[in-house]
Amino acid sequence: MTSRNWGDVDAPALERVTGVLSDIDDTLTRDGAVEADARTALQRLRAAQVPAIAITGRPLGWSEPFVRDGTLDAIVAENGAVALFRERGDVRIEYAQDDATRRANARRLRQVADRVLREMPGATLARDSAGRVTDIAVDHGEFAYLDAAAVAQVVAIMRSEGMNATVSSIHVNGWFGEHSKLSGARWIVQRLFGRALDAERARWVYVGDSTNDQKMFAHFPLSVGVANLMRFADRLTVWPAYLTRGERGAGFAEVADALIAARAR
Repeated sequence: MTSRNWGDVDAPALERVTGVLSDIDDTLTRDGAVEADARTALQRLRAAQVPAIAITGRPLGWSEPFVRDGTLDAIVAENGAVALFRERGDVRIEYAQDDATRRANARRLRQVADRVLREMPGATLARDSAGRVTDIAVDHGEFAYLDAAAVAQVVAIMRSEGMNATVSSIHVNGWFGEHSKLSGARWIVQRLFGRALDAERARWVYVGDSTNDQKMFAHFPLSVGVANLMRFADRLTVWPAYLTRGERGAGFAEVADALIAARAR
């Protein structure tokens, strides 16, 4: 492990921060609900004019209420496939894939889901599947349990069908297309602010908690894992630059507190 304690982050680096990108499940939430610490931290970031954008594997339908009620400024859902943000007092939804591509993929997604359920006894689709439009998700840690070997088999089936597949703290997600959390982050920053994320990646903090955050950890100099990331220590090949002391919402609040303090200097 090469991560430093978040409390040791250099103050000048924080003073340059433009915004926060964050995973949702087990980074902001516990058992699917945003923790009080995280909700307060998000409110404080908004008051300090620091945008907070979630990049998640959760689906469109699950994500929309969090944008509608103002919990988050924007969400990129389904691992980079769907963007949700407030515009003119309502929630605007945009897709990374066109209508024809989504329609063509819908049948293939159902076929792969059926194969996973057929070949993997005990596998169940995520309870939020009704809200999904561009991917499938198999529950391994939210309401059902699959061991590491079973998770690996689900990933192998998805990839054998030509899908991208990642493992979050609760789900195995599979989709057709080249989008990812990173492409979604680039898209939403360009869409909302008209700026290229890669040109200012040192000015964004990314916060995550699982193996599917590793691409984001690698991309951002100010990448942070909340303490419960250590549950996956034996499966990580890329570590964040920093780790918080607190888990989930408390860890996210540590990140927010440091950023707000830096702006007040």
